[in-house]
Amino acid sequence: MNDPPISISCVGLGDEEIEAALKVLRSGRLVQGPQVQAFEEAFAALVGTKHAIAVSSGTAALHIGYLCILEPDDEVLVPSFTHISTASMVAFAGGRPVFCDIDAETLTIDLDELERKATSKTKAVAAVHLFGNACPIDQILTFARKRGIKVLWDAAQAHGTSYHGKDVGGFNDLVCYSFYPTKNMTTGEGGMIATNEDKLAERCRLLRSHGQAKKYWHTLLGLNYRMAEVEAAIGLEQLRRLPALVETRRSNAAFLTERLSSLPGITLPMIPDGVAHSFHQFCILVDEGKARLSRDELAQRLKGKGIECRVHYPRPLHQQPVFSNNGITELPVSERVARHILSLPVHPMLTQPQLERIAQGVAEAIGSNNR
Repeated sequence: MNDPPISISCVGLGDEEIEAALKVLRSGRLVQGPQVQAFEEAFAALVGTKHAIAVSSGTAALHIGYLCILEPDDEVLVPSFTHISTASMVAFAGGRPVFCDIDAETLTIDLDELERKATSKTKAVAAVHLFGNACPIDQILTFARKRGIKVLWDAAQAHGTSYHGKDVGGFNDLVCYSFYPTKNMTTGEGGMIATNEDKLAERCRLLRSHGQAKKYWHTLLGLNYRMAEVEAAIGLEQLRRLPALVETRRSNAAFLTERLSSLPGITLPMIPDGVAHSFHQFCILVDEGKARLSRDELAQRLKGKGIECRVHYPRPLHQQPVFSNNGITELPVSERVARHILSLPVHPMLTQPQLERIAQGVAEAIGSNNR
């Protein structure tokens, strides 16, 4: 009998989340009420920030964040190797994303690129804690303060990540999260903006609800980016479980790292000193010359063994058709990583036998071509 397939992600909702959602549905109060407020307060306490503003998605969080800090035609330094929303929301806020290459080891934004790409129009850095690995926060903040610009941290994949003992959600200026089902915690859909600045928090709250300071009193143009009560109720239960879920991800990643470390042609995730990676994804790089098979061939062989894997991301943003007029023709590290990266399952619902299957599947695929 064949083993059941291993999925790349798994939504772990328990009886507590289901009961919390039912309780809200029975109450009849469905949009931005006491559950949202409680979720915001609990989230702010967990990450160590003064304010947390719940919104309808991670994309909404980014959009609001950029609207808070940009004027038309302002430039934002954005890593090219990330999800499109990090850059597309710059454009929706009236700004212009300026694509930067990434560091070859951490896969986060290259610090040298910040200096090379900054101009008098640069008003912000979009720093992505990619796959749960923290950016070099101190250096980015030093660069931003030197130039008098803002930092928007994209922590959509970094729930539970810490930097030198401090949660990444506690840093200035704005930190944006997503609660999409594949993330380290979920509300179904939803997002959060964390900030220590009172004025930014006030503007975020206005922007998420039609710019309404009080009933039918609108002080600026806003949007409908409110979070639903059901989502917040689920989020509260997920938040209680988040530390344990992240620890399991780290344990799974440690197992895969130990088992795959000796394989030729496989580069494992690099974790900088002082960073506690939360492993939203466990991404390897496949060197075809040393492994004697390509990334896509490895993925196909794993698929044949019932192991789902994904490519995050197959095309850097500077090469996306929608950004064809960005003026940047080559970012070599982003392009190389996009050709060689592969995400393996690391989610906390994996069993030990499944982890063994994943490690053995990769080892067999590499080993069969290196005899």
